[in-house]
Amino acid sequence: MIKALRHFNTITKHRHKVISHCFKAGIGFQGLFHDLSKYSPHEFISGAKYYQGNRSPNEEERARFGYSKAWLHHKGRNRHHFEYWTDYNPETKLVSPVKMPYNYVAEMFCDRVAASKIYNGKSYKDSDPLSYFLKAKHRRVIHPETSDELEKLLLMLSEKGESETFRYLKNQVKIYKKTLKSKG
Repeated sequence: MIKALRHFNTITKHRHKVISHCFKAGIGFQGLFHDLSKYSPHEFISGAKYYQGNRSPNEEERARFGYSKAWLHHKGRNRHHFEYWTDYNPETKLVSPVKMPYNYVAEMFCDRVAASKIYNGKSYKDSDPLSYFLKAKHRRVIHPETSDELEKLLLMLSEKGESETFRYLKNQVKIYKKTLKSKG
């Protein structure tokens, strides 16, 4: 019961931090729906069972079974994860990464920054999300343009800080939304 309560507190704290970041990025309404699937029985029960407090419970579930049922459920319902954006390529006959729409890249950035803040606590530095990203960059199956854009944002955060990065991101989101409206 205590692990369930701690897991609930962690995912709620994280979600609220992401919502706050999404408002700074100009996607506040989208942020309100961030990670709601984590409260579903499918994800919450696993999350509570494998809760550790310093990393995702999915990592522990994956270590035990070779995969995480909770993660498979989560990534299939949350478009801010690059793993959601894969599809069958009729030319190669393989499943390949697809370029993410910019609003979801923005939410992914907000998610990664919030996760670093929650898991690193008082020792958080603006370089932490970039370090985490770079650790697994060579193993990631992500569209190159999506990867480059996320890395650019994380590098900007590391070098220029939150205020400037969110100002830039909000402007990019505005440009993306105008482009969508002009297409029709």
